[in-house]
Amino acid sequence: MAKTALVISAHSADFVWRCGGAIALHEEKGYEVTVVCLSYGERGESAKLWKNPGMTLEKVKAERRKEAENAARALDVTDIQFLDLGDYPLIVDQEAKFRLVDVIRKVQPEFMLSHSRWDPYNTDHMYATQVALDARMIAQAWGHNPGEKVLGAPQLYLFEPHQTEQMEWKPDVFLDISPVWEKKWAAIQCMEGQEHLWHYYKNVAENRGNHFMRNSGGQSGGRKATHAEGFQSVFPRTVDEL
Repeated sequence: MAKTALVISAHSADFVWRCGGAIALHEEKGYEVTVVCLSYGERGESAKLWKNPGMTLEKVKAERRKEAENAARALDVTDIQFLDLGDYPLIVDQEAKFRLVDVIRKVQPEFMLSHSRWDPYNTDHMYATQVALDARMIAQAWGHNPGEKVLGAPQLYLFEPHQTEQMEWKPDVFLDISPVWEKKWAAIQCMEGQEHLWHYYKNVAENRGNHFMRNSGGQSGGRKATHAEGFQSVFPRTVDEL
């Protein structure tokens, strides 16, 4: 049976900028990666689309979904799901949270990915991570829908926010995404409604590639990396040797 991973993305573009490389890399390694977009980001993250004449909320949502599906194909995502819970603000009620729990239990991820714990610029992001933590906890509970297979204890990695120094995010993992950079770059360019972010996240990946190399001497054989992604782990990682 294939290993699995789960990405919980507040809006339909977040998974592309922040962990597209991790998705593509793990898909190449044989993982089946599921992406859940809690909202389309239709109100707060679609300014370019709203500037078009005659634009409506439903048209924006449809365009955002198309962009995300195109990006998912570029990254070889196994499954992408849209919960369409709205944004600015994102609100996840108990029914929606239980829907997410159902997904987590079905996927049984080896690891999960979501946003930083703090984001004063976009509270949807940090709210999504709290939802991810809540859903992870519920999915572990034997008393929630007894008889279902409960979740183990997958790591939750927090992917890089937009302005790290303001968001109390400190990476403790760097992932070399050099082999799949072209896939991530293709996915980034699918997000036409946020073209202003394309080169920003290209620069982030290049900078993190440099940071990977600085730290890879004894851990990854000192290999060169042109692009990388950074993550902050929530839970302790258990090892047999250092």
